[in-house]
Amino acid sequence: MLNVDARGGVARITLNRPEVRNAFDDALIKELTQAFRNVEKDKSVRVVVLGGNGPAFCAGADLNWMKRMATYGYDENLADARALAQMLATLDRLPKPTIARVHGPAFAGGTGLVAACDIAVGTPEAKFCLSEAKLGLSPATISPYVIRAMGERQARRYFLSAEVFGAEEAHRIGMLSALVPTGELDSTIESITKNLLAGGPQAHASIKELIRAVANRPVDEPLVADTAKRIAEIRVSPEGKEGIASFLEKRKPSWTQ
Repeated sequence: MLNVDARGGVARITLNRPEVRNAFDDALIKELTQAFRNVEKDKSVRVVVLGGNGPAFCAGADLNWMKRMATYGYDENLADARALAQMLATLDRLPKPTIARVHGPAFAGGTGLVAACDIAVGTPEAKFCLSEAKLGLSPATISPYVIRAMGERQARRYFLSAEVFGAEEAHRIGMLSALVPTGELDSTIESITKNLLAGGPQAHASIKELIRAVANRPVDEPLVADTAKRIAEIRVSPEGKEGIASFLEKRKPSWTQ
């Protein structure tokens, strides 16, 4: 259900259920959660690329899984939803840069996967849909990431209308960081990855934590003090000292060796 290929500092995690358009069920959610935890622990992995095998990125929920959910009571549904929410949170909180490789449709939970990644690169074949309202449901577990990616105003439209929107619109509203020709998808991701590998791993982790801490906060004295404390701490860290020394000595830092 899932292929993981880790080499050269990059872990490529690929959904591998092309026969159901990479729709996920409880088993795949469990596998994804474990895969994200594994790459977090693996110090040789610096960047994570998430993609899908076959024509779709991810079609959302598997039909057989939905049939089982239809028979669940509240407690079973809560446990099921928590597993999905935890998987998305694990992806979102990875201290390493994450890239979504969106080569085809990403519907419902698939849109959530894209939104939970730091960077999303797509092709004209990519399309999106928050389809839950048409099923009498709500996109609750994916909402924190999708709203953050596209903004509240656009979320109101696409959550409520459940309409399909294409790659150009996704790029315009921020769901896609970059929209590239189909033949340039992998070379674009490779270029972004190369830039990411030039950054310090601890710097990446601290930057992701910084963004979480600073986003949507008022610029008041506690925030000013917090940001000063953060840069002071990283300047005196081993990685910070190595980065400054390598710059002054006009050499590559140790993490790029």
